[in-house]
Formats: sequence, C-alpha cells, structure tokens
Amino acid sequence: MSLFTHEARQFKFDVLREVAKRSFEGTVNEDTVEEISNKLIPTHKADFRCCVYKEREIIRERTRLALGKTPNIIRKSVSSPKQIVHVLEAACDGCSIHKIMITDNCRKCMAKSCQAACKFGAIKMGLNKAYIDYDLCKSCGACAKACPFNAISQSERPCVRSCPVDAITMDENDLCMINEDKCISCGACQAGCPFGAIEDISFMKNVIDDLNAKKDVVAILAPSIQGQMGQATLPQIMQSILDIGFTDVYEAAVGADAVADFESKELLKHKGEGIKMTTSCCPAFVNMARIHFPTVYEKNVSKVVSPMEAMARQIKLNRDCKVVFIGPCVAKKNEAMNDWSVVDYVLTFEEIAAMILSRGINMEAVDAKVKDIASAHGKNFAVGGGVSKAVVQSLKENGLESVTYKYADGAAECKMNLLLMKVGKFNEDILEGMSCVGGCVNGPATIESGVKSKQLMAKENATIQDKTIQSVLDEVDFSQVNMHR
Repeated sequence: MSLFTHEARQFKFDVLREVAKRSFEGTVNEDTVEEISNKLIPTHKADFRCCVYKEREIIRERTRLALGKTPNIIRKSVSSPKQIVHVLEAACDGCSIHKIMITDNCRKCMAKSCQAACKFGAIKMGLNKAYIDYDLCKSCGACAKACPFNAISQSERPCVRSCPVDAITMDENDLCMINEDKCISCGACQAGCPFGAIEDISFMKNVIDDLNAKKDVVAILAPSIQGQMGQATLPQIMQSILDIGFTDVYEAAVGADAVADFESKELLKHKGEGIKMTTSCCPAFVNMARIHFPTVYEKNVSKVVSPMEAMARQIKLNRDCKVVFIGPCVAKKNEAMNDWSVVDYVLTFEEIAAMILSRGINMEAVDAKVKDIASAHGKNFAVGGGVSKAVVQSLKENGLESVTYKYADGAAECKMNLLLMKVGKFNEDILEGMSCVGGCVNGPATIESGVKSKQLMAKENATIQDKTIQSVLDEVDFSQVNMHR
C-alpha cells in the first residue's frame, strides 16, 4: 500500500509497518534489521542509488531508528538522548556536495571575470571551460556574481536552506551534521531533504511492548489527525486506536480548550503589567525562544503547558497509566522528554498508521462508538491562527476585555517576531507562533496535505461551531490540574 509519492517517505513507512508487525508478534531480535533490509530490497538491481548495497544500508539505518536506536553504528551522529532528529549517513551523500559549480553555460570567455573575482585562486581554465579547484574554494560566491553568462550556479543544500536556526553544517566528509545546541527539533530539515536522509527516532516499539504487556496505555490525539487517515472520521480513527490495544483515547483539543482558558487569564495579567506574551503550544516555537531568545523565553513566553501536556496531566490526576501523544510533530517527542512532562511517549501520524495497518484494520470501515467532546475552538489549534482566536474567544465567553494578537506563520516569521519582542518593538498583546507554515496540519509527520486535512476538518466540525470553550470545561474538570510548566 503506497501512501506517499515521496519514495523515501514510503520506504520509511514500509519500515515502520514491518517493525510494528514484528513488535506486535514479539519477533523482534538481533536479525530484524537485516531481515527488513532484505525484504524491502529483495533484488540485486539498484533502483534509487548507486548500488543495491547502499540501498540496503539505508534501510538498515531506517530500521534502527524505527526500533528506537541511533541510525549509525560506527559514528554516533548525536550524543544527547534528547536529540530527536538524526542523519542517515548512507542516504546523505546523495546530495550535490559543492555549493558553487560551473555549468556547461561557461564559454571560457576572454574577460575571465570569474578568475579575476576569486581571491583564493580556485578558478582554473580547462580546455573548453573554467573549472573549480575545490581544495582552494571557500564557497564565497564571488565568481558567480562576476560571471556575465550566469554560468556559475550557487545553491544551498536543502537541509541547510530549510533550517531556520542555522543548526546544520557539514563534517569533513561533507555529510550533514546537526548542532544539538542550536537545533529546535522542528523537523524542517527532515521535511526538506529530498533523499529522506534526516529522520526522527521512533518510540513505537516501546509503546507496542506496553500494549503487548496489557498495561493501561492511554492515547491523546492531536486535533490535526482529522483528515489524515483517508476518509476515516475522527471517531473511526479513535476506535481503530482502541482496537489495537489502547485502553482509552482522548482528544488533545479538550486540553486546548483548557489552555485557551488559562492563557487568556495569564494574558490579562501580562497586559496589566505592560508585558507582551507569546503562546506556548508549538514546541519548536518554544524551543526557538528558549535557545535563541532566552530573555524573551523567560519574560514573555506563556508559562501555561501545551494542550498535550494539559490533557496528560488531567488523565493522570487519579490514574496510574502510560500516556502516548499522537501528532504530526517531531518536536513533541522532544517536549515529552522535559523533566516536568508526564507524557510517556510520542508517536507521529506515520507511526500510528503503520501500527494500525500492521494489524489489518481498515479505518474507514470501523464501526465507531467514541464520544467527541472538544469545541471547534480547541480543534482549531491545528490551524495557523487558531490558538490566538481561541484565547480571544475565551475572553469573550468570560466577559473580559479584548486583546490584540498577531500570528507568526512559519519559523521565519516566528524568528522575526521574537526579535521584535526582544527589542521592544512588538506591538500586539500576544504573539501566536507556529513553526510549520499553516500550522500543525502541515507538520513534518503528516500523511495528507494540509489543504485536504482542513477541508475534512471543516466538514466534520461543522456541527459543533456553536459549542463554547466553557461548556467543555464544565464537562472535563481542569481545576485540579497544574497547568504551568
């Protein structure tokens, strides 16, 4: 079954499904990595890489990640257990190595402007065109600017170009390296790499082991899951998750309703003190503030926990269980590793789909009997601008004063507005930051496009547009929940 046109993502999914199947069967052993690589690449003909041996090594690295291990045996790509995003070394060297390249447009002209512009003596003249001595080249781009034929191309590797915080460099072998001290776990490099050479580590096997042991395992679903599983409705998705062994399943959107209520009150306090505030539901945005704008993080970022954490704490008030959050976000895996988090594991939409399909369940045919509780305001946390609108709605429901807000759409806008806040030039009362353009519906671990997902969400949520945030909180009590990190 093919879910993706991106062949690397399809291979990733196939690996996840194989690991899920073996984990449910209890047959994972020291030969699993080799068995999966041979099953998915069964021939001696290479279809995607230089040779079948490299293709199998990439599958081995994917399988190790799917099993919760670092992908590379010889050289560990990361040292911190909290680093979620890893580099598949065997896949990484498919990229064009050089940033500056001379194309066939070069006419070996008489002006030789490129050679004159190079301060490092890296431009040489060949028989028919110029060439670059890469031992001398510093990739400064002066030659490209000087060429009258535009014959010298200057391109950034996709992972470097996509990273909003300059966390990616190249090692001595021109393989991608992730600077843990800068990385915000947003997954932009993962989504941007056309070779699938950057992926997130999985905790899927840990979850399946707990399910097999018949432990009390509870799932929390991100609201952006609507529309992510073909035509399956939210109740059908929830029922399918119960059918593979979870004890209960809850909507994170209920936690979002609580967050909107608590953040609205925190915002009024900030406003009374003349201090701007940001939302706190997007972990990559919060990581960006914490790592790259620490003064803003301490002073301006909301202290209210995310909907994921709020819902997990509400569930664990009087229950000793394992809590698994399921969402489109790689950074959520990092958030759950904080000392203050009570979330045990985070799975992506890819991972839960692999688990469900490995059990032979057709989600669209499931007879669902699950109750839908959250308001449309909480569900719309999945869409860019939905968080700030929910905060405003909560203020309105409680008869409190209005506020002004601004939505930062994507990591670049988040960075710009955090800088404005740092220097005291942010004008609105509250900043909503979403690392993914368009919000969580476009997260790096989504299956369907954000456009399709939003259409199905709007259709499915049409009947609850008038449901208030307060009515949800009357039904699900958060008064005893510590809502602050």
